[in-house]
Amino acid sequence: MHRLRLPLRAGAVVSIAAVLAGCTSSGGDGQTPGLEPRGTVLTTVKPVRQDLSNRVSLNGKVSINPVFGIVAPADGEIRYVQRAPSSVPASQPRWVATVWEDGEPHRVEIPKDSTMAGRLMEDRADVSTGMPVVSARHAGYGIVAEIDSALAYRISGGAKTVRAQIKNGPGPFRCTTLGTIAALPAGTIPEPPPEKPDPQASGQAATNPVPEPAAPPAGGGDGSEPTGLRLVCVPPDEIKLINGAAVTLDVVTGKANDVLVLPVEAIAGTQGKGKIDLVGPDRSRRTVDVVLGITDGRVVEIKKGLRGNETVAIPGPNLPTAAPDAEGGASGMPG
Repeated sequence: MHRLRLPLRAGAVVSIAAVLAGCTSSGGDGQTPGLEPRGTVLTTVKPVRQDLSNRVSLNGKVSINPVFGIVAPADGEIRYVQRAPSSVPASQPRWVATVWEDGEPHRVEIPKDSTMAGRLMEDRADVSTGMPVVSARHAGYGIVAEIDSALAYRISGGAKTVRAQIKNGPGPFRCTTLGTIAALPAGTIPEPPPEKPDPQASGQAATNPVPEPAAPPAGGGDGSEPTGLRLVCVPPDEIKLINGAAVTLDVVTGKANDVLVLPVEAIAGTQGKGKIDLVGPDRSRRTVDVVLGITDGRVVEIKKGLRGNETVAIPGPNLPTAAPDAEGGASGMPG
C-alpha cells in the first residue's frame, strides 16, 4: 500500500515553523500578546483651568420647630449666661454664652425667631473654633435635610447659598441656613436658680424663716435630642409650607474662578491634602503631594503642588496597605 505524499508550499513551512517556535520558546516573560507590561501608564491627563463651584443636591422635608447647632467662634473657655433660658422666641439675636480667648470675650448668640434648646458642653469647658456648643430651636416651619456622612467634608465649610424646591409645590426659592451642619450631642437645659424668700414680704418673722427649696437635680431639665449631620434652613415668609412635605435642596458651599483642576480619578484623597502620580517622558510614575480645594464631584481644585504643565496618570496612586503579620492578619504596627 502506497502513502499519498502532498507537496508543502514554502510559505506554509515557514508559518508552521513560526508557530512551533512560539509554542516551545521558554525565554519569554510570559506577557500576553497585545497587552502592555504590567504597570504601564495607559491614560494620562493634564491640569486645566476653569471656574468651579462645589454644588450638592440634598433631599429634605418641611419640619416644625427644627433644632440646629451654634458653634464656638474662637478657641478658649466657654462660660454660659447664668439665667434660665427663655421660652419666648427671640425678637433679635440673644446672647447665651461667651468664649474667653486670652482674656478676650467672644459672644455666642442664637438668632432671632429661636429659643435655646440646650447646652452641649459643660460650663467653663475648653472649646475650639467651629465646635457646636449650643443647640437652638427655630420657632415655626423650617426645612431639614439629613446629610450622609460621605458628603460631610464636601459641605463642611458651610453652605454659601441654598435654593429649595418643594415637590409639587412652590419653588425654587432662596432658603436661609441656620447654624452648623455638624452632628449634635444631647443638650441640657439648666434649671432656674431657686428663689430665696423674703421674710418681710411674706409677713413672717425673721426668727421663723421659710425654708429654702431644695437644689435642682444635676443635669438640668429637658433639652435637645442628639442629631446626625443635618442642614436646617428657613424660606421667605411668603412661601407656604406644609409639615412633612418633601423638598429638594441645591446647596453651593464654595466657588472659585480660574483655578487649576484635575479629575477626581487622578487623585488619592478629596479634602485638604492628596497625592497624584506624575508621568515622566519614559512613562515612569512619580508620586507627589498636592493641596486640594473645593470639588464638584467630577474635578478637584489643586491649590498647591502643580505648575499646570505636568502629565498626570489616571487612576491616581493607591493608598498603602498594612503589611500582614506572622499569623496572616493585618499588622497593627505603624508604617
